[in-house]
Amino acid sequence: MSAGQLPRWADLGLIPLLNLTAAFLVSGLVVLIIGENPVEVVKILLWGSLGFGEGIGFTLFYATNFIFTGLAVAVAFHAGLFNIGGEGQAYVGGLGVAAACLMLDTLVPWWVTLPFVILCAAAAGAAWAFIPAWLQAHRGSHVVITTIMFNFIAASMMVYLLVNVIGEAGSMQPETRTFEAGGHLPMLNDIFPFLDFGTAPVNLSLILALLSAFGVWLLIWRTRLGYAIRTLGANATAAVYAGISPARIIIIAMMISGALAGMMAINEIMGSQHRLLIEFVSGYGFVGIAVALMGRGHPVGIVLAAVLFGMLYQGGAELAFEIPAITRDMILVIQGLVILFAGALEYMFRPTLVRIFTFARTPASAASATPAK
Repeated sequence: MSAGQLPRWADLGLIPLLNLTAAFLVSGLVVLIIGENPVEVVKILLWGSLGFGEGIGFTLFYATNFIFTGLAVAVAFHAGLFNIGGEGQAYVGGLGVAAACLMLDTLVPWWVTLPFVILCAAAAGAAWAFIPAWLQAHRGSHVVITTIMFNFIAASMMVYLLVNVIGEAGSMQPETRTFEAGGHLPMLNDIFPFLDFGTAPVNLSLILALLSAFGVWLLIWRTRLGYAIRTLGANATAAVYAGISPARIIIIAMMISGALAGMMAINEIMGSQHRLLIEFVSGYGFVGIAVALMGRGHPVGIVLAAVLFGMLYQGGAELAFEIPAITRDMILVIQGLVILFAGALEYMFRPTLVRIFTFARTPASAASATPAK
């Protein structure tokens, strides 16, 4: 470890912990301002998210979505790209999920449908990310701008298709028909009878999300492609000097990112709603940015950060019910503070920690440099 750097454990663990602590301290002040007890608020939030089986189930259900979108953002981050198009890519991924389920749900069981659903969701998300990636790689159009625009295009396309093309005939609701049994993922309660998640829709997608996290770790840190992605993200000039094609890596990384975002739709469409409907994404793509930042772009950190945001979603719902003064908007304020400290103020504590660790190393370094008499 050179001067000005932190140990890896401090960079990946201590800084996120300090950021999170600061966010909750400021949130506690906000709670005090509105006249409520922060300690009581924390108790209810923890109980609502982790205190009983159904609460844990909903926490894990929300966390599943955040794992997928967080991994999507992280893969692009490692290539030096800022993919904020997870919303649109998940929307289009939902179309892929629905297409596979509508074609196969009456013909085959779910375990035959699932591989096609994964392929269609990933392919649809990757295809939606390909166009901004190609524009960035070959035309210099910044991926932030193009992915924002593609979010709106995807939302508008979803409305058109559900209203005019694939919506259920005779229904006033903009949604497809409900899938038959072949388009339903089993709940974890059914797979593991010893678990009791009540009516929470946590399903097999959670296992798929964890496998995806492991796959991203293998890709980024154990493959040549992952090395090329990290090299491009660290220093594009060095990547070119090493013979890496920036255009090729930009397109590949963005397509992998889009595929992961598209797979988020499996949890919502095949695992919970069992039909395609408008606004099933519900902001999960944007929360994935905060999850990736808090998780420091590492799959383990992303899983932990996803669980934290799942706790905020589920515990926040219980909190709004138990304490009417704590509205859903207040929960959004807490989430926003976590995002602020994890993202915009991520380096607030770093200079101080660098000085502390540098000072702690100096006596040892001086002693080792002193010649023996």
